[in-house]
Amino acid sequence: MTIRLEVCIDDVAGLAACAAGGADRVELCSALDLGGLTPSPGLISAAAKSTVPVRAMIRPRAGDFRYTDTEVDVMLADIAAVREAGLAGVVLGATAAENALDIAVLARLVEAAGPLGKTLHRAVDLLPDPVTAVDIAVDLGFDCILTSGGALAAETGAAVIAAMVDRAAGRIDIMAGSGVRPENASAIHRNTHVPWLHSSCGRAEANGDDIRHFGFGPSERRLTDIDRIRTLKAAAMSGEPL
Repeated sequence: MTIRLEVCIDDVAGLAACAAGGADRVELCSALDLGGLTPSPGLISAAAKSTVPVRAMIRPRAGDFRYTDTEVDVMLADIAAVREAGLAGVVLGATAAENALDIAVLARLVEAAGPLGKTLHRAVDLLPDPVTAVDIAVDLGFDCILTSGGALAAETGAAVIAAMVDRAAGRIDIMAGSGVRPENASAIHRNTHVPWLHSSCGRAEANGDDIRHFGFGPSERRLTDIDRIRTLKAAAMSGEPL
């Protein structure tokens, strides 16, 4: 099985790193330290020039995935902007009470996305049984689900991810994400049989004392690492940790 790698980024430098490192797809966000929010119009415009297919996160705020009507309107406008820019797809998710998927909201978002590729994001990991999301996602028109199998890390949730792959039966791609590194990529692939892995492929770089002092940033920032992209892909393909 060919294994493909999606890299999540939140700055323009990440676009160049993904192209140079050989990423198969980009998940474009802002604020990855908050799990990823909708990217800015300028970043979307820059991504439209990328040689790597880009899907934009559509998430108007941090926190839960239960959205008001006004927030849904914002998401619909963001989807329209992504379509206008010519990106490859969008990344969506919404939940209702009791941590069930909000099928009504998701149906509106999917319809607005039209022909774009559509990933259902890790809101599914809040469900009591993420496997149940597979049939719902297929029925709604998604072509990919990003999941850690309901665990904090994909390595821990591998059994659930494997069950999702079995349920999918080729109808939709299951993509394993959260804590995917060169050291465990081959094991996650081997134990789940997912066709896609998802990672930030980031390395830490310290922020200056003045940046921390004034509250302009945390103690360190994450930068997309070209070599880490290459190493992770090679590890997954070889079946051995690198």
